[in-house]
Amino acid sequence: MLFTEVRGLPVVAPDGAGPLGTVTSLTVDIASGTVSHVRLRGSRFGRPTALPWDAVHTFGPGAVRVRSTGAVEPVRPHHDLLGRRILTDTGAEHGTVLDVAFDTRTGRLLAVFTTRGELSADRLLGLGDYALVARTG
Repeated sequence: MLFTEVRGLPVVAPDGAGPLGTVTSLTVDIASGTVSHVRLRGSRFGRPTALPWDAVHTFGPGAVRVRSTGAVEPVRPHHDLLGRRILTDTGAEHGTVLDVAFDTRTGRLLAVFTTRGELSADRLLGLGDYALVARTG
């Protein structure tokens, strides 16, 4: 699934009590190469929130279903991958991030789609205020 397909999806509680909120973005742990949190807005918790990856049950075309709402966390600062500038470890420009593919079962990043083509997720080294850094191909 792509990050852009997830944005805007309702997040649904396991008891079917209605949506918890709407996905705004996914937080990525570059070191492990996985999605670490699903970020929500308009939640019934009354503030922006985030769910850790292990609280997610399934990602589908119509909704994100969670196992439990007990793991809801306040939103912490993060760097969104979409639209982020990409630099190689040698400092060369590699465009900007258009989208990211990930495995909906494990949260593992599969590929980063850039303005200059596809970048394998195993080449990612770091993510900061200025750019996403990738190993030179």
